[in-house]
Amino acid sequence: MPSIVLTEIWHPVLCIPVMAAMTSSDILVPEQLTGSLVVPALAGIGTSVAQLAYVAIRNAILGMDAYDPDADLRLDEKRLAAELGVSRTPVREALARLAHEGLLEIIPRRGVRVLRKSKAEIVEMIIAWAALESMAARLTCERATDEEIASLNSLFSDFEDGELRSHLDEYSVANLRFHQRTIELGHSDLIGRMADGLLVHVRAIRRHTIGEADRAERSIVDHMHIIEALQARETELAERLVRDHALNLARHVERTWSLD
Repeated sequence: MPSIVLTEIWHPVLCIPVMAAMTSSDILVPEQLTGSLVVPALAGIGTSVAQLAYVAIRNAILGMDAYDPDADLRLDEKRLAAELGVSRTPVREALARLAHEGLLEIIPRRGVRVLRKSKAEIVEMIIAWAALESMAARLTCERATDEEIASLNSLFSDFEDGELRSHLDEYSVANLRFHQRTIELGHSDLIGRMADGLLVHVRAIRRHTIGEADRAERSIVDHMHIIEALQARETELAERLVRDHALNLARHVERTWSLD
């Protein structure tokens, strides 16, 4: 069973701890999910310790694959506090806040664990994501620059040979990044925050399903059509293609998965 690992993550340009400079809405969490909880060390000026602990732990959860059968979902408040170098009070506040957001479950006298959703809940979350991402696609047509939209093509430049089966891990990362960027390019902070609350679960399900049947091959075709519609500023088409792409995932999960 993977253990909880605490580490410090440094921004490659600014050369400072990432969590000290940015909030969870300012950066992308790692696309490559793991079964371990990786929490950056706390540092910062002008930010409360409770807020820093919240951002650090939240982004660590977003970078974790809660649906990995071997994932260790347990969180130890005392250990987190010790390894973050803070008292247990800000950690306790952060955990309570994350539980309120639906990322954690606090079980009286039994501890805290990262929350897994049921299949029915996952399907509902993907449907909600479909609504948010399709609206973001509409807004992308209206608000994003040509350069921003064109940048989506670079995500798939390494997969032009069509041999996705031998590069599924790399394609999974590109796939997740595409959907995050689609939300971002709508330039709507509210949609971004709403989608962020679904991300920890939706991204894990996308990662697990990408290798099933011919989903990877169909996925990249869908992505190319979406990018073409965005570049042509075909608002209605882009919105429909993004929505249908997400709803296809919801139908696949409902038909084939057993998460309960």
